[in-house]
Amino acid sequence: MADQLLDQVRDVVEGEIDFNGQRRAELFSTLFLALTGLFAFNIGWVREDIALAVYTGLGGTALTFLLVVPPWPIYKKDPVKFLPAGEGLYKVQ
Repeated sequence: MADQLLDQVRDVVEGEIDFNGQRRAELFSTLFLALTGLFAFNIGWVREDIALAVYTGLGGTALTFLLVVPPWPIYKKDPVKFLPAGEGLYKVQ
């Protein structure tokens, strides 16, 4: 039972993304984490509550994790096209 659940989770989490998808994921993670930090800081400043700021930052980080880490289709738009074997600069003999 646990092995089946682990295999299902692995199938969801493991996935191939292309180079442009990696660039998008890095951009999104940087943007979302920066916005989360600014939002958490402002919430903590206005409410004068450090715990609320920390929980807001943790929640934003978890949301960023869910948006960036799984191989969503937006990260698979431009697959790499390899040359067939035997063609190109070097010929296979």
